[in-house]
Amino acid sequence: MCFLARPDLVALRITSPPVERFEPKLFTVLKEGYSFAKFGRDAVAGVIVGIVALPLAIAFGIASGVKPEQGLYTAMVAGFLISALGGSRVQIGGPTGAFIVIVYGVVERFGYEGLAVATFIAGILLVLMGLARLGTVIKFVPYPVTVGFTGGIALIIAASQVRDFLGLSMEKVPADFLEKLAAYGEHIESWNPWAAAVGLATVLCVVYWPRVSVRIPGPLIAIVATTIAARVFAIPIETIGDRFGAVPSSLPQPAPLPALSLAEVRLIFPSAISIALLAAIESLLSAVVADGMAGTRHRSNTELVAQGIANIVSPFFGGIPATGAIARTATNVKNGGRSPVAGMVHALTLLVIMYFFAGAAAWIPMATLAGILLVVAYNMSEWRVFAHLFRSPRSDVIVLLTTFVLTVVIDLTIALQVGIVLAAFLFMRRVAVLSETRFVDDLMLEKELGESDGASGVAGAKQVPPGVEIFEIQGMLFFGAASKFKDALRETASKPRVLILHMRDVFAVDATGLRALEDILDKARADGTTVLLSEARDQPRAAIVRAGLADRLGAQNLCETIDDALERARELIGVLSGSALPGEGPANVGD
Repeated sequence: MCFLARPDLVALRITSPPVERFEPKLFTVLKEGYSFAKFGRDAVAGVIVGIVALPLAIAFGIASGVKPEQGLYTAMVAGFLISALGGSRVQIGGPTGAFIVIVYGVVERFGYEGLAVATFIAGILLVLMGLARLGTVIKFVPYPVTVGFTGGIALIIAASQVRDFLGLSMEKVPADFLEKLAAYGEHIESWNPWAAAVGLATVLCVVYWPRVSVRIPGPLIAIVATTIAARVFAIPIETIGDRFGAVPSSLPQPAPLPALSLAEVRLIFPSAISIALLAAIESLLSAVVADGMAGTRHRSNTELVAQGIANIVSPFFGGIPATGAIARTATNVKNGGRSPVAGMVHALTLLVIMYFFAGAAAWIPMATLAGILLVVAYNMSEWRVFAHLFRSPRSDVIVLLTTFVLTVVIDLTIALQVGIVLAAFLFMRRVAVLSETRFVDDLMLEKELGESDGASGVAGAKQVPPGVEIFEIQGMLFFGAASKFKDALRETASKPRVLILHMRDVFAVDATGLRALEDILDKARADGTTVLLSEARDQPRAAIVRAGLADRLGAQNLCETIDDALERARELIGVLSGSALPGEGPANVGD
């Protein structure tokens, strides 16, 4: 029995996952009922996260090549929008260390005007990605690519802090990694032991303070302690005020985006793509980590839309790119935050701190911020995971090292693109190698197909009749394996009267695979061969029907089992030999 002869077998058994609705988690929380007790817990968590975010926002802003207050603006504006509109209950948004490399490079080449436009474009791309429901696709970025560029970013961040950590007398730090190391070598004799001592004290405080208290963040203690010490003892080290002047105590008025020419936008666009990809990957990774900690489930596409809106609005307030921050999100969860209200309180906390204590921020030593960022870079590097990946298959190691080296030596944009493309090619090669095609004889048919198909009850039912060839395909019939399929068919010099394509182990077919099937049908028609298909699964079957190949084959030649295909082949052999069954007309040969 051939499956297209039975209407009940035509119906596809493909079930789609429930479609994710676009609804911010804040709305969901409010619908569920939000009590004063829940608000109290979220408020406490939000205040703590705001205090943690203060030094990080300032440090990330400075390390990115912009003013310290611009990091604060981003944490306040973008952080508020990400929490209010996002698809995660506990996500905390703002500037992150992952953006430092991209942002610094854009500022070096195009100034803040170029960065503002790149951030705006990246926001639009993120919104489009969310509306196109690409939230789940982003999760398929290969792990070696993520670890490779994250490790590269961590190394670049650490290298960028050497000047401030050692107090080197340098006007400007080159953006290129190798040039940066050369510049440090030329100015190493100008190092300031006081700056190095403050930087080292900061690192030790951040690392070991959690043993004293986990409620009060170590970076805040380091900033307060070193700033007071520098002021009281008049330690000769550079501060934020020395380099950038006074820090404003309020948000700026929204300003229009700078006008750039089309040529300049084209130059900036690749950086905007990198910002969008990195923001998507970081935010969804952070949301997944948060789900594991809080027992929640985020809406990935809603989160992408919120990230996009935040990055669209941020540059109007002088901000820089923003995304989900894993460390601050984890701090939120650990301190009891369970709704987006905590993230909104975190942004408002920063606004209050900025209003009352912005003047004191100018006294913070640059070496202190460098020490904080060195710890951030160390934690970001995940060097143990990096080393562990060397036990992976060779192709994954190649992707890991390629992405890492390109990130450090060339550019993060190139590293992301090459890493993803290289990983995709290696994966396709691996799948193509696993795909197998072969002709099946009587013994193989009895041994490999008899057990799963069950006994037919007819003696010799599993024997291949003379003039019939069975060709078995295993794996994915896609563009990486289609040529392998056609080459294997060409190996036989005979022109069988009936060719059975057994597709029980074909799980998917793409356009190139369909084209290969069309070529087989064309050749079969020219050779006078009838083609039968047996045991096609749901996806290949649907693709074959949709492409019109089912009509070319004929419904009676699309068979449900190998037994049905063999029975149909015997009928065709009889017809072609002139011994047609009663009521049977000429065979539909190859068409």
